[in-house]
Amino acid sequence: MKSLTLLIFCCMIAACLSAGLPDTKSVSPAESPSDDGVFVKRDVASTVVRQKRAGTAPADLTVAQLESLREVCEANLACEDMMDVSGIIAAYTAYYGPIPY
Repeated sequence: MKSLTLLIFCCMIAACLSAGLPDTKSVSPAESPSDDGVFVKRDVASTVVRQKRAGTAPADLTVAQLESLREVCEANLACEDMMDVSGIIAAYTAYYGPIPY
């Protein structure tokens, strides 16, 4: 009986504390935080993209790894078609995300 009373008491405390909190859904767009930190200058963004592209070069992958990517990509007809046009790395990345190794 004591545990039931304690449980009810804790629920009442939680209800009282949550009643005083502002509703997050009723915040107007004017009160929302600004997104000033989201935008990056064009030259900085291109440097980051170039560095990311340089991280996975075809020379870094062995023949066995490329063959493994090719086998995965051949299971998907659209990926296989893109592989013939754009290359195995571009096709695998477009359909399956970053290369796992």
